[in-house]
Amino acid sequence: MGKSFEIEGRLKVIYDIQTFNSGFTKREFVVEVEDGNYPQMIKFECVKDKTALTDGMQVDDPVKVTFDIRGNEYKERFYVNLNAWKLEGLGGGAAASPDPGYGDEDAPPGIGAGPDAEPEEEEDDIPF
Repeated sequence: MGKSFEIEGRLKVIYDIQTFNSGFTKREFVVEVEDGNYPQMIKFECVKDKTALTDGMQVDDPVKVTFDIRGNEYKERFYVNLNAWKLEGLGGGAAASPDPGYGDEDAPPGIGAGPDAEPEEEEDDIPF
């Protein structure tokens, strides 16, 4: 993927690492970004060795996330993931990776173990 994006905010949630039967691992985290009267809660995921990006980080730390937008289709449903590959603490510390590290063997983001795995059910708790 050619284009990377950056966003700054505060870590809101850091989820545990998920490991699938195939050995594929991912970790999700949420960054709160100020946007006028209504802050935005943006969920990112990091896969494989990038799951260590949040090591040493804590909730409420100011951060800058560098990420790619990844999209795929599975069983006639479309998924979009914000795939983080660099996470910098804006308060001095940093956990970073110099390159996205994608390979053809990567499982599709959001699916986990590949085409034989069941997709994760997403909660629909949007308040509007």
